Amino acid sequence: MTTALPRQTRPLPGPGPSADPAGRVDSLTGMRFLAAFAVFVHHFTGLSAYGGVAHAPLLFPYSRLGATGVDFFFVLSGFLLTWGHRPGTRARLFYWRRFGRIWPAHLVATVPCIWVFYLWGGVPTDALSFVSSLFLVQTWFPGATPMFPGNGVAWTLSVEVFFYLLFPFAIRGVLRLRTRTLALLAVGGLIAMWLLNWWTATHLSPFASEWVMRHPLTRLPEFGVGMACALALRRGHRIRLDPRVLFACLVAYAVLHSHRAELFGPYAAGQLTWALRSVAALFAVLFIAAYVQRELAGHRGWLCSRPMVLLGLWSYAFYLLHQTVNRQILDTWGRPQPENFAVFTLLGVGVTVLALSWAMFTFVEEPARKWCLRRTPRAWSRKRAPADVK
Repeated sequence: MTTALPRQTRPLPGPGPSADPAGRVDSLTGMRFLAAFAVFVHHFTGLSAYGGVAHAPLLFPYSRLGATGVDFFFVLSGFLLTWGHRPGTRARLFYWRRFGRIWPAHLVATVPCIWVFYLWGGVPTDALSFVSSLFLVQTWFPGATPMFPGNGVAWTLSVEVFFYLLFPFAIRGVLRLRTRTLALLAVGGLIAMWLLNWWTATHLSPFASEWVMRHPLTRLPEFGVGMACALALRRGHRIRLDPRVLFACLVAYAVLHSHRAELFGPYAAGQLTWALRSVAALFAVLFIAAYVQRELAGHRGWLCSRPMVLLGLWSYAFYLLHQTVNRQILDTWGRPQPENFAVFTLLGVGVTVLALSWAMFTFVEEPARKWCLRRTPRAWSRKRAPADVK
C-alpha cells in the first residue's frame, strides 16, 4: 500500500499566510515518512501471527493499523494540492508536473518486481494486469491478477492518479463554496464511506468488498476532506488542536480497535472495523491542521528537523521499494518463528530500504522531476483568469 506523495509547493498568496517564505510546511514532510514507515511495519509483521516477513508479538496487533498510512496519504494529497494551488494554472501544466513527480520512480521501482514477485516468486499474473499497473489504472479492473499487479503497493498511485485528473476541475467549483458547506460535505463524505464499507462487507464477497473499498471513487472523501481543510486554513479559520491530546486519543483508539473483539459485542466490533478508514481520515486531517497551524504561528518541532524532512523527501521511494525488499527477504530466508527479536530485524530491513530510497530519490526521482520542469512548454505556464475565493 502506498500513495503518491506530492511534492509540497508554495501555497496560493491570498487568504492565510504561508508557513515559511518558501511556503513548504516541513512538519507535513516529516509526517509523510511516519506514515510510509507505518505501512512498512504493517507489511513486515503481517496480518496474523504467521504472516508478513517476521512476526513480533510486541507490535502485533497494533501494527495492523499501519495500513491506515495510505488514508493519511490520500488526505494529505488533497491538502497539499489545494494548499499549493494557484488559480489560473493550466491543467496540462499540472498534469505534466504530476507525471514527472510520480511516474518515472514508479516505473523504475516496478523493474525489480518482475524478478522478485513473478519470476523468482512465482506470483501468477497476466500481461493485461501487469500493463494496467504500469499505467496506474489497475484499481479500475476487478479481474486484475493478482488483485495488486505489478508493484503491488502502486495500487494507491492508481487512486492518486484519479485524484490528479479530477483536481484541476474540482478546485474551480470547490473555491466557490463557503467553508461551512465544505465542512459539511467533508463530514458527509466520511460518513458515506463508513456506510459503504459496512454495506459491502455485509452484502458482497470479501474479494468484491475489498475491491470496492480500494476503488478510486470510494476514496474520494479522504481527498475531499484534505481539500476542505486546506481551504479553511487559507481563509484564516483556526481551531485549537494540541498534537499531544490528538496522539493520546489515537493511542486510545488503537487499543480499542485492536482489541475490539474482546471488548465489545459482534455488532459494535463490526462497526469499529467498517469505520476504520473514516476514522483514520479524521485523525489525519486533525493532525495535519494541528501541525500546519503550529508552523503558521512560528512553532517548529522535531518533525521540522532536517533529518525528518530528508526522510519525508525519501518517503515516496521508501514506499515504492519496501514491499519488494520484504518479499525478497521472505523468499530467500523464509519466515522465522514469532518472537520479539523480529523488531531488530524490522529496523535492519528498514535501514536497508531507506538506503535504497535515498538512491532512488537522488538518481531517479529528483532528476526526473527537474527534467520535466526544464522541458515544460512555455505556453503551459501562462495562467488563466483566476476564480474567486469566498
